[in-house]
Amino acid sequence: MLAKLRVLLLAGLLIGLNAVATAGDYYVDVTNRTGYTILYMYVSPAKSTSWEEDVLDDDVLPSGQTFRVNLTGYTSPIFDIQLVDTDGDKYTFWNVDVSQRDIVVTLSDLDAD
Repeated sequence: MLAKLRVLLLAGLLIGLNAVATAGDYYVDVTNRTGYTILYMYVSPAKSTSWEEDVLDDDVLPSGQTFRVNLTGYTSPIFDIQLVDTDGDKYTFWNVDVSQRDIVVTLSDLDAD
């Protein structure tokens, strides 16, 4: 019985280590070219059903500026990104592979209401 418990504990440990080993650190540079200040920026894994916390926190992203978002501990580089400007307009980018591209947001990226 004790040997079986040790095998189960070892298997659980190996599975846990494998999950940590496959987690990655990513980043995405978001450049604001809308002409408006971005107040909120939400970045969530593409499979998520809700937005995570505002990554700008107390900061804002003025037009013409770039903000780097560090994304640590995720298993996939595919994210959804939503930005909200001072007028409340939203710009949403779906299924962004942050290992392959950065985001430049312009007025042509404005979400259709």
